Amino acid sequence: MCNRVLLFFLLMTLGAAAQDSTPSVQITGGVTRPLTLTSGDLARMPRATLKASDHGVETVYEGVWVHEVLKRAGVPQGDQLRGKALAAYVLVHAQDGYQVVYSLAELDPSFTGNQVLLADTANGKPLFGERGRFQLVAPGDKAHARSVRMLTGLEVVQLRK
Repeated sequence: MCNRVLLFFLLMTLGAAAQDSTPSVQITGGVTRPLTLTSGDLARMPRATLKASDHGVETVYEGVWVHEVLKRAGVPQGDQLRGKALAAYVLVHAQDGYQVVYSLAELDPSFTGNQVLLADTANGKPLFGERGRFQLVAPGDKAHARSVRMLTGLEVVQLRK
C-alpha cells in the first residue's frame, strides 16, 4: 500500500512538472503589463517573416516583431519614447545564461529601420533542439552575436543616475 501511495505522489509530481514546462518568453522589468508568452500567444499576434543568412546558410524565420511584444507590455514607443525613457534598455535572457542588450530606441521602428524578430519558426517548422523554442533574430547586425537562441525573457531596465 505504501508503494502505491508513493507511486501516486510521484506521478502527480511528474504531471505537474510537465504542465509547468510549457515553453514561454517572460516580458518583465519596467513594463506596465508583465507578459508570459507561449507559442499560442505569439500565433495570435501580428506575424512577420524575415530572411537571415548566417555563414552562407539562409533561413526564413517567422514570429512577432519585438516592438509589438513590448507595446503589449506597455513599454513607451514612438512619440512617447523620449527623455527618461531613452535611458532604458532591454536585457535579453537565454536559457543557457547568455545575455545581450538592446536600447529601447534600437527596437522601435520610428527610430531605426532595423527590426528585431521574436521568432518561433524557421523554414516553416517550429524551433526546437539547440535553438530552443524561441529565438531573437537581428538580421541588421553585421555580427550575429545578438541573435539569441533559447530565448526565455526580455527584461526592460531603466538606467538610474
